[in-house]
Amino acid sequence: MNDFIATEDRALLERHGLASFDALWNLKLQAVDEPNTERGGWSSVYRLDLGEAAYYLKRQSNYLTRSLARPFGEPTFAREFRNIRHYLELGIPALQAAFFAERKSAGERRAVLLTRALDGWQDLSHWLENWPSHGEATRSAVLKACGLLARRLHAAGQMHGCFYPKHIFLKVQGEGFDACLIDLEKTRPLLLGRRDRVKDLEPLLRRATAWREDDLRILLGAYLDDAADLDAWGARLLARQQRKETR
Repeated sequence: MNDFIATEDRALLERHGLASFDALWNLKLQAVDEPNTERGGWSSVYRLDLGEAAYYLKRQSNYLTRSLARPFGEPTFAREFRNIRHYLELGIPALQAAFFAERKSAGERRAVLLTRALDGWQDLSHWLENWPSHGEATRSAVLKACGLLARRLHAAGQMHGCFYPKHIFLKVQGEGFDACLIDLEKTRPLLLGRRDRVKDLEPLLRRATAWREDDLRILLGAYLDDAADLDAWGARLLARQQRKETR
């Protein structure tokens, strides 16, 4: 895969001397959290502020994922970058990539992924923390935005695989909200129709413990084409949730 630099970000990165793999790999920054070391390598995330723009810089070494198409593995950021680009092509709102490249060096497989910071956005977890304190109009707008995001995702033939509150970002837009997705590593095509759709949505409901039945109906009302299916979908989601919670 060739190095990628987004047209909109090239001039800024060049002006700061950061338009190459080596420059981004060697940049001294403070990590925003503890590195992940689960796959025999490491992966870490840093915030990068360049005056008029902000980014998150992700670097990893020997942090690989394997699949039938790539049995010997590839950096997880390579898969995430492909999915970011695929979401863009499909019109699914998601985080945006500014730079991606990978290298093999001294027995290491390294990757760099630079994404634009979602400043001005808040993840759904933020809204769930004090859910009852938000006005009815705000709660309804959040639920509708999440339902419409899921609808666009599944209508495009994709399932996210980690449709959790911390991966759904929201921004106030007029009287409603825009919504987008992050963490696209586990995205895959919808293969089993309704079964995959239920599988994708149910983890959100299991984690959004502040939501009640009326909230679910608002979310499903935005998600479904036919309101007549609302009760059946609600029953399927709750049944799967109960099975998961009793395991």
